[in-house]
Amino acid sequence: MQTSDFDYDLPPKYIAQHPVEPRDASRLLVLHRPSGLIEHTIFRNLGDYLEPGDLLVLNQTRVIPARLFASKLPGGGKVELLLLSKRDELSWESLVGGKRLISGKRLLVINKAGEPTGLQAEVAAVLDGSRRLIHFSDPVEKYLPEIGHVPLPPYIHAPIDDPERYQTVYARPAGSAAAPTAGLHFTTGLLEQLSSQGVGIATVTLHVGLDTFAPVTEEDPSQHQIHTEWCEVTHETVLQIHQAQQSGKRIIAVGTTSVRTLETAVTGGVVHSVSGPTSVYILPGYRFQVVDAMITNFHLPRSTLLMLVSAFAGREKMLATYETAIREGYRFYSFGDAMLIL
Repeated sequence: MQTSDFDYDLPPKYIAQHPVEPRDASRLLVLHRPSGLIEHTIFRNLGDYLEPGDLLVLNQTRVIPARLFASKLPGGGKVELLLLSKRDELSWESLVGGKRLISGKRLLVINKAGEPTGLQAEVAAVLDGSRRLIHFSDPVEKYLPEIGHVPLPPYIHAPIDDPERYQTVYARPAGSAAAPTAGLHFTTGLLEQLSSQGVGIATVTLHVGLDTFAPVTEEDPSQHQIHTEWCEVTHETVLQIHQAQQSGKRIIAVGTTSVRTLETAVTGGVVHSVSGPTSVYILPGYRFQVVDAMITNFHLPRSTLLMLVSAFAGREKMLATYETAIREGYRFYSFGDAMLIL
């Protein structure tokens, strides 16, 4: 298995720059794994493929406005910070943009209007590549409404009018650097409709880091180092999963982040409550222990996410499905259309 096995050509015109309105008006490609049958429908028709007792598992994480700007002290050179993961009360692992950001360099954070704030920061440690450990003078969270910008993926070039459009309607605990995009297609009304037809709704939390979306650069994907992310499965969710499984119903993960969280929480085929870091890396050959079906978007070439869905549906079948999606004009990536893999 090589990383090039997960490559495909996508003309830029298929990369969605804006979300569809309303959310559930996006297209939905349905792939039946046993037969290879593909159906084309609209996301709001999701209930046609679900049965009473099936359990949808949603990642309820909320994206923080994690993109910050600062100026160097002294000198005033411009710096961009992207908060990735919280290390302690004052320190965050971050991606940085700017020159000579060595250990000990002091920064003055500026607000959305480009004005200096009372918040200062220091490069506490130089990590790999453009990563730095940034130590703030005060907990940064309380400043985020004033200083933070929504960190849209680099392939989205158009500004977003409403930052809430890059949040799921069920987003709760803040902590992600990127949205769990499969969930962006749900509306409150659709969730109520599914619930009324007997579909269960459960939540997990995985705070998404940008490494999830990064392309694999190693020739052998098994050599790729996936970074850890924080996740949680509560006792209540565990009980919902056990009930569905005992009733012979399906566990349907909404998004690859929910898949990774659920597969982190299983031991010997039994799901347990967990709270802590996960570095689960799913490649073809992986044996799924919890997830019976999944809802996902269309992923970047050579990404760990494409490898995960290929592990679930088969690499050749998945790449053939992507070819069909391109031929049928589906919209790709974060603001694109969705796929239901049964």
